[in-house]
Amino acid sequence: MNEQDFQNKLGELMKQIDSLPPQEREPLARLAEETRDRHERMKKTVGELQESLDYLRLSVKYLVFDLEATRRENDYLRKLIETRAAQEDAGQEEE
Repeated sequence: MNEQDFQNKLGELMKQIDSLPPQEREPLARLAEETRDRHERMKKTVGELQESLDYLRLSVKYLVFDLEATRRENDYLRKLIETRAAQEDAGQEEE
């Protein structure tokens, strides 16, 4: 059920409740209002959760990017160290 369907059904329910005798109307009207309030709070909570998930996804993408960059830098530095070590070894053998 989408938002529009929910609002339509709740509106229909409120109309039916309004046609009841006053002693029956009050408790049902209160329940319908509580339902509306809970629905609004739930929509707000779902929206906040969606924002949190979006932020988490973005954070993970940045972390993966940073991890990949760090790995590339480590590979480069390892090769640089190996090259220098090989040059030093070659220089010592010449002496």
